[in-house]
Amino acid sequence: MKTTAVHRLRLVSMPEGVSFLLLLTCSVLKRTTTFNAVPVMGMLHGILFVLYAVFALIAWREQRWTFGRFAWIMVLSVLPTGGFFAERILGREERETAPAMA
Repeated sequence: MKTTAVHRLRLVSMPEGVSFLLLLTCSVLKRTTTFNAVPVMGMLHGILFVLYAVFALIAWREQRWTFGRFAWIMVLSVLPTGGFFAERILGREERETAPAMA
């Protein structure tokens, strides 16, 4: 089982991106209907975002990323579809470094 910092960050990036989109959808629904799931989705997204940020910091340290690389990964976390792009970038990086770890 993979337990690298990049793998952990990759695992949380997709759910973080989905939760962000769901939170935006819930925000629109709150203002246009009587449906209000913002408190629940806000909490879920907040937890996933904090995990993403912590795992990004750990990956930055362990992978010895440049500050620019770390900043780009963090910028992706605040864009509505950025989590999906981060997952692809991190997946590519994980595949490239996997043979070196074996």
